[in-house]
Amino acid sequence: MEDVPFTKTGYKSLKRELLRLKQEDRIKISDEILKARELGDLSENAEYHAAKEKQGIIEARIRDLEDKLSRAHVIDPAKLKGNRVVFGATVEILDLDSGDAITYQIVGAEESDLKEGKISFESPIARALIGKEPGDEVKVNTPRGTKEYEIISVRFIAST
Repeated sequence: MEDVPFTKTGYKSLKRELLRLKQEDRIKISDEILKARELGDLSENAEYHAAKEKQGIIEARIRDLEDKLSRAHVIDPAKLKGNRVVFGATVEILDLDSGDAITYQIVGAEESDLKEGKISFESPIARALIGKEPGDEVKVNTPRGTKEYEIISVRFIAST
């Protein structure tokens, strides 16, 4: 079984989600199933079937989170040093075509969120950046063609 890398922040977020699923969502769905059962014939009870399906989704997510958290390898970016791009680094890059500067933090797949500037270490751009340092140029194959970037800076910011 392979370790699942997380930043400290991402790990805490998944722990909170797991707790919410177990302590709130499970109870709510059990109540929904009980209320739907009271409506009568289960074979034609849409509310009951919808609640059971929702319960299955919740239970699957709980199992998935428990698995990932049991194999978690937590990395605190604040404890990292150097100028090479690694997991947890916050990287500022320059799009050589548009001249735009973009900042990304390289995180685990489960915690990636492009709107927040967090990209998975498995993404093509992160894979191209890892191991590089400021001044290096990288090429990334995208569905729209090859993009070129220059690494401006690499920082390691404390997570909460």
